[in-house]
Amino acid sequence: MAEDQDDDSKTEEPTGKRLADAREKGQVPKSQEFTHIFVLGASLVLILMILPWSFGRISVSLVPFIEQPHAIQMESSSLLTVFFDLTTSVLIAMTVPLFILLVAVVVASVVQVGFLVTTENFLKFDLNRLNPMSALAQKFSGKNLVEFLKSLAKLIIVSIVVYLMLRPLWGSVDHFIAMSMIDIVKETQALSAKIIFAILLVLLVLGGADYLYQRYTFMKQMRMTKQEVKDEFKQAEGDPLIKGKIRQLRMERARNRMMGNIPTADVVVTNPTHYAVALKYDPAVMGAPTVVAKGVDHLAQRIREIAEENDVPLIANPALARALYASAEVNEEIPADHYKAVAEIISYVFKMKRKPLPR
Repeated sequence: MAEDQDDDSKTEEPTGKRLADAREKGQVPKSQEFTHIFVLGASLVLILMILPWSFGRISVSLVPFIEQPHAIQMESSSLLTVFFDLTTSVLIAMTVPLFILLVAVVVASVVQVGFLVTTENFLKFDLNRLNPMSALAQKFSGKNLVEFLKSLAKLIIVSIVVYLMLRPLWGSVDHFIAMSMIDIVKETQALSAKIIFAILLVLLVLGGADYLYQRYTFMKQMRMTKQEVKDEFKQAEGDPLIKGKIRQLRMERARNRMMGNIPTADVVVTNPTHYAVALKYDPAVMGAPTVVAKGVDHLAQRIREIAEENDVPLIANPALARALYASAEVNEEIPADHYKAVAEIISYVFKMKRKPLPR
């Protein structure tokens, strides 16, 4: 019941991180049918191309034993040499087919999941594997029951295909009696290739359906609860509460620095109650007046108070205050659109303070 409730709570699709972690552990959607398909395909290649070469190489090595057995030297050294040569020929002839089958198994895995090497299952030791009751329960699990039914259905379908391929030959088996050994081998080779090709077509359909099923069950198993998604987001991006606190501290520090710039301002343009923008202009280092502080409502009131405490002039110009607040950030020069209006204010303040007027 608890597992059912847990499955019902997993309503979110798996994240990329969860899928990547599962892949590192070797948990990927994979169908064994594709392995069978590639092995059968390799077997088809072997029957049509490789095995005739292998049998030919072996037969060449065996010809002296069959045609000229009397010419074989019976000394131990000679027999050892003959045995070594024969063994070498057989090993070479059989190595190529075995290598092709091995490559087929590897390619089947790469096609489905890409290049994946993991030692997770080898390094992780689980005592439950030694528990016979756990092993017995796993054997009769729902997943294994489904796999058994799939294997049984595949066996039945493949058996039907083989039966349909062989049935027309039942009435003509006696014609093999009049055939030479080479012709029998050739006909058996052609018949085996046809049967394997037919089985391949069936397994392609079954393998495609099985892969879709394996992927569906894997993605369902990888689903996450809302809390798991939140926890993963916190791990990847950081706790939102902590990030909010850091953001708040940064804003406070920036505000304190901004407030420290107000005593150096030349003028504060006000709304006069809702907006306040402090401007500073040094013709020697600035191309245009620069905003050193700005704020609205409570912050604007605080800017005005600091300006009054430090004898910074307050100029009421509601339209200009709102425009400067919206178009210029702190420590940025004012836009060119406001040069004329600000120049008039700066000139008035400089005259009031008896400072030299900038050009």
